[in-house]
Amino acid sequence: MKKLLSLTAFIFLSLSVVFTGCSKEESKTSTSSTEQKEFKYYTAEETKKAIEEKKDIILLDIQVEDEFKAHHLNGVIPTYAYPVKSDEDKAKLEKVLPDLKKSTSPIIIVCPGGAGGAERTFAYLSEKGIDKDRLYILEKGQKGWPYEDLLEK
Repeated sequence: MKKLLSLTAFIFLSLSVVFTGCSKEESKTSTSSTEQKEFKYYTAEETKKAIEEKKDIILLDIQVEDEFKAHHLNGVIPTYAYPVKSDEDKAKLEKVLPDLKKSTSPIIIVCPGGAGGAERTFAYLSEKGIDKDRLYILEKGQKGWPYEDLLEK
């Protein structure tokens, strides 16, 4: 009888661990998928067209100062905030935040490669009250910009 009780308790405990483990795993999966960020992009071609048609957009450049001076798009707002990891980097974005909030125009974030720095800028501006619907990243960043005629050097 004692062996039967021990075996039953062991099976019950094992099943509890298995089912609890599965439900926790499902919870992690659903949490991570809801936390997954979705970024919107402007291609170089779309950005070029918007510039040429003088559409109401804001080009926000986060390249470091040396890279910005070497090449940047006409009409961008320089911030020199790249890589947007430190409080010092974020303070550089903070300086332009009032102007960004005054506008309702789409904001295209220009970073060196169109990835991590731009995504961090997107997240930071969103946290500071800029509507995510206004935020875009220049696909492939400044390094992927193929239109020399729209660059300032």
